[in-house]
Amino acid sequence: MTHAPITLAITGASGGLYGLRLLECLIKAQRPVYLLISEAGRLVLSMEHDVTLPARPADMARALTDRFNAGPEQLRVFGSKAWTAPVASGSGAPRQMVVCPCTTGTLGRIAAGTSEALIERAADVVLKERGQLILVPRETPLSEIHLENMLRLTRMGAVMLPANPGFYHRPTDLAGVVDFVIARVLDRLGIDQAMIPPWGEPTDTAD
Repeated sequence: MTHAPITLAITGASGGLYGLRLLECLIKAQRPVYLLISEAGRLVLSMEHDVTLPARPADMARALTDRFNAGPEQLRVFGSKAWTAPVASGSGAPRQMVVCPCTTGTLGRIAAGTSEALIERAADVVLKERGQLILVPRETPLSEIHLENMLRLTRMGAVMLPANPGFYHRPTDLAGVVDFVIARVLDRLGIDQAMIPPWGEPTDTAD
């Protein structure tokens, strides 16, 4: 059975590791991925995690395919002005998209319908086609502008899933904190995950 593709966008908010971990999980789940990374997103990954990605989409696709052992053509990367990409049109865009992490600037442009780059256009298409749009903001504190934009997008059908990790699974390292948020994203996408059990289910961590 062929799985439907998912669009993943990584913007310049702190926490690019969330986006990389989600990409890894989607690849392992055998999902085709259309990847969009802003220039600021590449910069933050380099600053925070010493992950240097090539600027050219084709080179980035090869690097990430090797990194996560993706299948042939499983991962496609598009530049910010690739207006002929499938994600730019309702006739070719996936029905599911995640922006992880999502800057409040990106969130505001999506809320306003201002498609200055492919990330915002892809999100606009998912909204107009009544697909599933998940935004993972990583910002604190939140201003009234941020909150109003989140409310506006929620009323349009988007899901606000802030990068606010829980600790009931008792993480012992950074990976455990990251996995809490990514598990919630995968749950929303309807993709099976064994990283974090549902609330009330037993864990492997002893008291």
